[in-house]
Amino acid sequence: MRTARSPFTDPAQVQDALYVTPDRIGRRTSALHRARVSGRHAAEVIADLAVEASGTATGVIADVGCGRGTSTAVLAARLPQARIIAIDLSSALVATAKSRLPDGSRAGAARADFHHLPFRDEACNLAVAAFCLYHSTTPQRVIAEMARCLAPGGTAILAVKSASSYRELDELIAASGLDSAAPGRPSLYEAAHTGNIEDLAVSSLGACTVTHDTHVFTFPGLAEAAEYLATSPKYVLPPGLAEDHVALAGALRQRLPDQPVTTTSVVTYLTGHLKAAR
Repeated sequence: MRTARSPFTDPAQVQDALYVTPDRIGRRTSALHRARVSGRHAAEVIADLAVEASGTATGVIADVGCGRGTSTAVLAARLPQARIIAIDLSSALVATAKSRLPDGSRAGAARADFHHLPFRDEACNLAVAAFCLYHSTTPQRVIAEMARCLAPGGTAILAVKSASSYRELDELIAASGLDSAAPGRPSLYEAAHTGNIEDLAVSSLGACTVTHDTHVFTFPGLAEAAEYLATSPKYVLPPGLAEDHVALAGALRQRLPDQPVTTTSVVTYLTGHLKAAR
């Protein structure tokens, strides 16, 4: 039975079902990327912000909560003179991130808890946390830890999603009768999202700049929507449907018209500079 804790802040799920292998997050992001019809690729936006902040930096960049290393690889390609260190709690994701680095890159990856980063004070020129802060029940602690690692004048780039992201898919699952409680269940992103990221960052970072980018996703039919839905830990589905997108698509087709499904998410990027007083 599901506990009251959000799957994204439940250590047992984060260290086991969600990220013990790269497969689930890989299927999740691939389904979204194929369906995206508007909104810039987040890794490219992060790289643009990093270049703007760092120029032709030769210092150290921390990619915190790197996941499969998508942002790490783009940062390494755009800032080849920098020493990029990707950090994630999942050994499987660290290995995947390493495998995706450009040949000859100065980047590397290491396993660590983002509440306790493996850097000395003021070791980094730039720190990035993309779509990972919502895995902490105290994301402000993670931001403070990133600030600890930043050198004077250093910059942090934080990327989060809106708490209402993919709400249309919650309604789809509810309309099918497979999980009628889905729309009332708390957001997976409730710990850190578009609406609270500035408040979380203000105690550790100064001179924050915030930009929003609305992403729209259109899945051609229920089969494509099921490829994403089967990866979401938010839903309580009947036995045999969770994580099996083929079976889930079949169940949805029995209950709903097979037609395109559109959903949205607002992606927010916060760029903050280290406060003068530590």
